[in-house]
Amino acid sequence: MRLLVIEDDPLIARSLEHALAPLGNTIDVFATCAEARAALRHDRFDLILLDLGLPDGDGLELLAELRGRGDTTPVLILTARDAIDDRVSGLDLGADDYLAKPFSLAELEARVRALLRRSQQRSDNRLRLGRLAFDPETGSASLDEAPLELPRRELLLLEGLLLHAGSITPREILERRLFGFDEVGTNALEVYVSRLRKRLKDSGLRIRTFRGLGYRLEDDAG
Repeated sequence: MRLLVIEDDPLIARSLEHALAPLGNTIDVFATCAEARAALRHDRFDLILLDLGLPDGDGLELLAELRGRGDTTPVLILTARDAIDDRVSGLDLGADDYLAKPFSLAELEARVRALLRRSQQRSDNRLRLGRLAFDPETGSASLDEAPLELPRRELLLLEGLLLHAGSITPREILERRLFGFDEVGTNALEVYVSRLRKRLKDSGLRIRTFRGLGYRLEDDAG
């Protein structure tokens, strides 16, 4: 999953990154409303972790803007404000959950998993298509319940395709998932798609290319 962390405290931001990245997530961290706005204009995320007390504005204003334009990305508010009025305001503006600082990293991880499950309408943490499954919690893939060993970027690609299984995943979304905000070569994504195709040979699944649009993971048996 691709998570956006909007947090101006470097220590807390690093803690969030260290806790959530090993679970198979790609984490983008920004410290201001302006940086977050720019990222949200150009990219899609699976979950937003939002601090309220930011140096250039209030996180609640950013949340209101997000919901005002119809963006339904799940939002987990993380803040030192623990008054009931603040919690009610955040939830009324469209936040999906609220966690007051200081918080347990174990509880944070559990809430993140729950929000991601809910947004993907899953009963458990795993993404599935045909004989293939991916567990975002452990960052592991399996084929017919047997482990499918994949390098990190191929796992990220597989997850991105499974999140949109049956639909076209825009190449821009896959590039951001694999490479973040780094410069991307014109054929960089295709290299990883080709590698993943070889690994899925004889699995009953195929990655179909839609030129100029993106890729779709399909179950030939479906």
